[in-house]
Amino acid sequence: MGSPGTLADWGLLDYKTEKYVMTRNWRVGILQRLLQLGVVVYVVGWALLIKKGYQEQDLDPQISVITKLKGVSVTQIKELGNRLWDVADFVKPAQGENVFFLVTNFLVTPEQVQGRCPEHPSIPLANCWAHEDCPEGETGTHSHGIKTGQCVVFNGTHKTCEIRGWCPVESRTVPVKPLLVQAQNFTLFIKNTVTFSKFNFSKSNALETWDNTYFKRCRYDPLSSPFCPVFRIGDLVAAAGGDFEDLALLGGSVGIGVFWDCNLDAGGSDCRPHYSFQLQERSYNFRTATHWLKASGVEARSLLKLYGIRFDILVTGRAGKFGIIPTTITLGTGAAWLGVITFFCDLLLLYVDGESHFYWTTKYEEAKAPKVTSNPEQTELASAPPHPPAQVP
Repeated sequence: MGSPGTLADWGLLDYKTEKYVMTRNWRVGILQRLLQLGVVVYVVGWALLIKKGYQEQDLDPQISVITKLKGVSVTQIKELGNRLWDVADFVKPAQGENVFFLVTNFLVTPEQVQGRCPEHPSIPLANCWAHEDCPEGETGTHSHGIKTGQCVVFNGTHKTCEIRGWCPVESRTVPVKPLLVQAQNFTLFIKNTVTFSKFNFSKSNALETWDNTYFKRCRYDPLSSPFCPVFRIGDLVAAAGGDFEDLALLGGSVGIGVFWDCNLDAGGSDCRPHYSFQLQERSYNFRTATHWLKASGVEARSLLKLYGIRFDILVTGRAGKFGIIPTTITLGTGAAWLGVITFFCDLLLLYVDGESHFYWTTKYEEAKAPKVTSNPEQTELASAPPHPPAQVP
């Protein structure tokens, strides 16, 4: 092992203490003050006031969403005649959740029964010239049934492969006008409750009022009525950036965002939902069928291809309340940054500045205590600074 003298030569046994030196370097002084000002503005203005760094946060609320759509519409088409559509007909699913579908248009294929019929010409590999073009038992991804091996007449201009399936096959005619255009005047009621379990706090977006007719009269408006939870469908689609008639023709998807920003230091009064709307998709449809038995005992169905608007409701939120721990962490972070600034300015003085050698020798000095001898007078003389030699005249 090395001796203490060797360790002392390496400086391992030296003790270092801070020494404060006032330097008259205006460039570094201005830089330090600007950086300190920036840290103070960041900590006080951004971290504490804007981001509420003095609060404990709950970013994972428990949510409950109930939706109700109201409205009535009438359609008049050859296949169904005059038909009244109410909530049970144009809302899927009917129970009302955070995802639902509003029917705005449809194609109907009535009275289908299982049997043999020509495939539709728009189906890939359905057109034919002879029986050899229709391999028996072949199916396709878009076909309506299984090929029988026969090439038959579809209409005056097309011959297609015969299939075994639900007949007659669905028409591929694209609608040119939405049948339920009145749906833009329907109303959507969104009842949403959030619970921040960390603070044992719950809040609903339905305003507490003694007026039983309030929710029947109010309509959401971002300026005049931002907290009314009843939305007109046409206004909702427009707020999402879409045109209702265009979207109602072939369908689409609209997202409804509900964001809760709750400052519980105000006792819950500063806790309101904020709504946002986004057009997510253009074109949306699916098929559904109604089955029954004819008098002859044959199973039949009416096939509906439904076009409409899918609504997705996404609820997020955060709640904050004063806490000593986050406040201490935020202030401690600011103090640490102030220390980093001092360290950075020291580096500039000691290694970058043109007078760095001068600052180095001034900041770092080697201090040794005077040697102690048996004679106190000798110790005093040894510790006294030497006198300059006398001048000889």
